[in-house]
Amino acid sequence: MKHLSGYPYGETLRNTFLSGFTLTETAYASSLKLPKHSHDQAYFCFVLDGTFTEIYGKRELSCRPSTLVFHPAGETHSDYFHSSARCFNIQMDSCWWAHVEQQSKVIKTPADFYGGRLAHLATRLYREFRESDEFSALVIEGITLEIIAEVSRCFVNESERTPPRWLEQVRGVLHEQFGERLSLVTLAESVNVHPVHVAREFRRFYGSTVSEYVRQRRIEFTCHRLKNSDASLSEIAQAAGFFDHSHFTRTFKTQMGMTPSQYRTALRPR
Repeated sequence: MKHLSGYPYGETLRNTFLSGFTLTETAYASSLKLPKHSHDQAYFCFVLDGTFTEIYGKRELSCRPSTLVFHPAGETHSDYFHSSARCFNIQMDSCWWAHVEQQSKVIKTPADFYGGRLAHLATRLYREFRESDEFSALVIEGITLEIIAEVSRCFVNESERTPPRWLEQVRGVLHEQFGERLSLVTLAESVNVHPVHVAREFRRFYGSTVSEYVRQRRIEFTCHRLKNSDASLSEIAQAAGFFDHSHFTRTFKTQMGMTPSQYRTALRPR
């Protein structure tokens, strides 16, 4: 096992050192293979572009844009890059992490998440990293703490609760048909469950209302299109199921803290 401190096999595009943190944007070449390695400090990896496979323990993870991976200090993993890729890495020094552990129960095992609120938070953090000012250190620490709390909460919820099959079917429909006008009554009828029960159980297991989940899926879709296509904002809004361009812009800014145009500029390579 080879120990890596940093990211010697990738090209560092930019980095920032703050009290308690090292933030790095790194590019990786297509077909690059990283052998088993570990890092001295816990860190998050947020995938900006490209695809790669990461293996840790018995888990083989397919990483794509909007994937957020947590690696605790000393955990070993290996990587294979199927295409050129860019990642945003948030490394937390041991003293800062120890202080967080003293304040609250936090995740201590590898974990990965795709899309949703965690992707939104990571995107906000990346934007702060790219457009830093005198207040960025405070903002970065705050968002990082929010990510840690959300990851820890998701991990506990997933490990302690298993949703019923009918509820997974409902979420599957929402996940695939987020751009359509779906009603709670129609969804409930499709699984033969009362709408009130659907709404209550959906929030209990997934931590959001049905409408909030649909909104998150639409934002995930538009984020991907903004980064990876030249389609107009109106075309993207229509494909995602928004009423019009202004509705899309208002919702996107509320969720992401920036307009769609600002997001497209910030997330594309410079």
